[in-house]
Amino acid sequence: MSEQPKNSRPGLGLTGFASGHALESVPAPTEAELRLLERAVGYLGGQRLALLTGAGLSTDSGIPDYRGPDAPPRNPLTYQQFVGDPDLRRRYWARNHVGWHHLRHAVPNPGHEAAVVLEQRGLLSGLITQNVDRLHTDAGSVNVIDLHGRYDQVVCLNCRSGFSRSEVAGLLQELNPGYLEQARLDGGIAPDADADIADTENFVVADCPVCGGMLKPDFVYFGENVPKDRVARAFSVVDDAGALLVAGSSLTVMSGLRFVRYAAKAGKPVVIINRGATRGDPLATLKIDMGVSTALTWLAENLPDLPAGTKDGAD
Repeated sequence: MSEQPKNSRPGLGLTGFASGHALESVPAPTEAELRLLERAVGYLGGQRLALLTGAGLSTDSGIPDYRGPDAPPRNPLTYQQFVGDPDLRRRYWARNHVGWHHLRHAVPNPGHEAAVVLEQRGLLSGLITQNVDRLHTDAGSVNVIDLHGRYDQVVCLNCRSGFSRSEVAGLLQELNPGYLEQARLDGGIAPDADADIADTENFVVADCPVCGGMLKPDFVYFGENVPKDRVARAFSVVDDAGALLVAGSSLTVMSGLRFVRYAAKAGKPVVIINRGATRGDPLATLKIDMGVSTALTWLAENLPDLPAGTKDGAD
């Protein structure tokens, strides 16, 4: 295991991510980026913001991106495959078991820390994240909506009992002694800790310790719906804001894109910061193609305070 960088700490959520050291400082914006950031202040300044974050924010913590410019093609397991095919479920847990132990020391990066500063300054109506890595909470953000769930928890689909991911890792280790040491990593590790290994045929999957039912990581799979109450809370965050700031999301899936459409339809400025194109670019008031940590750090330092008496982002 690689040594942790100075002044860092392990992820409090025991999330199962982070392949390397988190970025401890960010480069200054280029002159071209600075001009775009100054334009962003013109749209965002003086009002509370809804902040929507995606995988591009966590790349500086050593977590690979899903759909960034350098990300390999992904073919994630769907919810229907997970619950309906025992062989695919065994393959998933075997690969995840290895990936989790490779990537289980996530630490927040300066982008997460900038989000904390924005919240502490009263500039956010709330933070909606598509990430399951819990790094926003680890960094100190309080009003966080984990849109796609949390990777530090596992749930039984039968009795709905909940377990920590580290507890389930212990169960899997007992059922598969020596597997971690013998497993050969044939490629990379995906953002959901899906390790590219081929030998999964003899892996033993852990059942629920309470009822013997099927265990599943407590986050939203492809083909599975985000809980309605969670979506409603997220829309309320956008309602309470005067503008929407998107950081590090390609907005490929509707679960995130719908908030961009909602804000744009309401006539609220939408500023998108992301490396590469996003599905929401046609709706953006301003698109900035640059490093997310650099941009959020600069905005946290340069956005003006809210006018006295401001309660929400509405004029």
